[in-house]
Amino acid sequence: MAGVVEKRLAELGITLPEPRPPVANYVPFVRTGQVLVVSGQICADEDGKLIAKGRLGAEVSIEAGQRAARLCGINLLAHVKAALGDLDKVVRVVRLGGFINSAAGFADGAKVMNGASDLMVEVFADRGRHARSTIGVAALPLDAAVEVEGFFEVG
Repeated sequence: MAGVVEKRLAELGITLPEPRPPVANYVPFVRTGQVLVVSGQICADEDGKLIAKGRLGAEVSIEAGQRAARLCGINLLAHVKAALGDLDKVVRVVRLGGFINSAAGFADGAKVMNGASDLMVEVFADRGRHARSTIGVAALPLDAAVEVEGFFEVG
């Protein structure tokens, strides 16, 4: 039987993909006590294809970046589900860290990261409100436009 969070995902029309395995020497998540840390997720769809490739402020628009950040958030949730078995075990989204592949002078990374932040609030309501960092970077793996990592309090 689907839990409250999974019902909310269904209402939003979101189906969680199979979590993608790491592409290097790291694990997708680590749980220590009541904290679950999920490694950075890029904006790859269920087939592994990037939905936004390149730099914000150059090849990628803010709107496309927001969609990419939202997909990164969905990919985070897929790993949370794999780690916990039940998204209702998330007590709170504590922090998101966003990395924005940015052209020189691009200063709207925070607007891009709203794609992931808005998703967490849509899915978890007040439990989805979180601290956040957004960092513009010169490059990301596979030339992804966005990467997002997450810290979750879990029960």
